[in-house]
Amino acid sequence: MKTINTKRRDFLKKTALATGAGLVAPSFTFGITHSTKNLGDTVGHGNFKYRVDKEWGIQDPSKIPVNDCHEMAMDSKGRIFMTTTGANNNNILIYDTSGKVLDSWGTDFPGAHGLSIAGEGSDQFLLITDPETHSVHKTDLKGEILMTLKRPKEVSGYTQDDQFKPTETTVLPNGDFYVADGYGENYIIQYNANGEYIRHFGGKGEGDLKFNCCHGITVDSRQPDKPTLLITSRASQEFKRFSLEGQHLETIPLPGCSICRPVIHGENIYFAVIVTKTWDSYDGMIAVLDKDNRVVSFPGGSIPKYNNDLLMKPEYDNQTFRNPHDVLVDNDGNLYVPQWASGKTYPIKLHRV
Repeated sequence: MKTINTKRRDFLKKTALATGAGLVAPSFTFGITHSTKNLGDTVGHGNFKYRVDKEWGIQDPSKIPVNDCHEMAMDSKGRIFMTTTGANNNNILIYDTSGKVLDSWGTDFPGAHGLSIAGEGSDQFLLITDPETHSVHKTDLKGEILMTLKRPKEVSGYTQDDQFKPTETTVLPNGDFYVADGYGENYIIQYNANGEYIRHFGGKGEGDLKFNCCHGITVDSRQPDKPTLLITSRASQEFKRFSLEGQHLETIPLPGCSICRPVIHGENIYFAVIVTKTWDSYDGMIAVLDKDNRVVSFPGGSIPKYNNDLLMKPEYDNQTFRNPHDVLVDNDGNLYVPQWASGKTYPIKLHRV
């Protein structure tokens, strides 16, 4: 039986072959925005409904190319930073909320994946994970590399540098940060602000303390006096809550949902569901959860249903997304969604209704 990562590689090969024939250069060019008068369908449920804007992020690929688009983060000025892979293009694109590209930079991150932003004002910085180069980079907002971390020598579970394939980071208010090695050995490694090792936990496997693709991680500060970590176990279609010291607190299953990183906005958690059934066809949706960890909306999918408190597997709507990989929520509740292995599509925007 193929593993989830083998299926992912097979899918990448198939989509790479199809991309050359299927990509049509859009009419939009660098820095040009478009009208929002003709938005697409309304998706979502309950209080979380959206109008789909598939043209929001489109650029001229001869000037602003993308490959796999992975994650997005917003800085204090309202600029949206996005990671995209490829050795022949800049791996960071910077949009404004209208869809205009303000800048692009960075060729040192060909496998650019996870993206976190932290700090305040002019001291804000990015953490970029690159499983292809087995690295985590800290940069300023102009792209200067300030720190690079490789395989943590303190963790005996690693014997070779290429076993370290980090997918995500999250940062505490004191500057400590955690790295999730989602495509590698599935450890969560905590460092201080200077990049010095503090502890690790997790590892590859089943059970409460282990992970099956710890693809995403975030600090949950909705209870300010008791912050915790939310960590996905994507291939097991669940996420887990841990203490900041690595103690398991709970596991929340989301059957049918291969979820990427948890994104917290207000009292809600948002996930990009990259796939619901198979890796060899376009799929996926967004999941919006309430404060009790129940799904209240599936933009791009069927209405959430529960049976004896267990989520029933959702159905993809066959039109809205192509393997959504992340979701960014702005102050107005609009969603921005980059997509993976999607035929080199640009990110789309969902306008909150």
